[in-house]
Amino acid sequence: MKAIFTYDYGQAKLDAIRALGYEVMVVKESIIENGPEVDDAEILVCYNPFERLDISKMPALKLIILSSMGFDQLPLEEVKHRNILVTNNKGGYSKPIGEWVAMSLLNIYKDTKYFYRRQDDKIWHINTGVWELVGKNILFLGTGSVATEAAKRLQGFEAKVIGMNTDGRAMPYFDECISFDQMMHYVSKVEAVVCALPYNDQMHHLIDERFLGAMKDCAVLINVSRGKLVDEEALVRYLDDGKFMGIALDVFEREPLPKESPLWEFERVYLSPHNSWISEMRNERRFENIFENLKRYSNQAALINLVKL
Repeated sequence: MKAIFTYDYGQAKLDAIRALGYEVMVVKESIIENGPEVDDAEILVCYNPFERLDISKMPALKLIILSSMGFDQLPLEEVKHRNILVTNNKGGYSKPIGEWVAMSLLNIYKDTKYFYRRQDDKIWHINTGVWELVGKNILFLGTGSVATEAAKRLQGFEAKVIGMNTDGRAMPYFDECISFDQMMHYVSKVEAVVCALPYNDQMHHLIDERFLGAMKDCAVLINVSRGKLVDEEALVRYLDDGKFMGIALDVFEREPLPKESPLWEFERVYLSPHNSWISEMRNERRFENIFENLKRYSNQAALINLVKL
């Protein structure tokens, strides 16, 4: 069985894959293209080579192992038509993203920009406008692995953590869970909203003019999911009007975020370049998932993190 990797995990790790009986070939995503050596692969281990690689020209392809949690980059029609199996890296980045959410809340409530800028200028000045997390109501849109890891890390702050999922089923580390149908009822009651939902066409601009308008004027919004879940034009309009204590965005409708975007200009907006998933453990965790699935695939066992398309 031939497996194409678009990332080099190192000789030792790739040799461990070969020991399972696979022929392994490494081709970087930045240069991969269709050709005889690529098109006969049965397995593709990748992030997003699909702008360069046409999988319709890969007749032997049976399994795509994604290094991402999201899968909106897939050529879905072709994958569904051929019943190609797809697994993702569910949980692989959730711990650092959970930490990022906690950091973002604290950055905004403790107004860290204020202090860092005054440190640069060697100015000693107390800020009496900082807030605490104690008693705040934090609504997570989604209760998957990212939201769960963030909720776990917020347990010691004495905040109320609410999770929204499809049917309101209870989930660990959430003080309360609500259904999707209840979402708008709660938006106006909470101090912070954290977007941790997977993206699909039905979720496009879920956080729209109506949603943003319903939020408290002093609310916090954090997005560590996908940029297209937020209507950025509507968000800018509300920011212009002085709404929100703070916004933390790690993802955007267009990436990289264009230099002309107004989002760069707001003091109370914290921007990061899709960086929340990064940690020193990222390669270890995603390789563990890859190795486990390739071991299972060779043994014809059930795969983990199988994506339902």
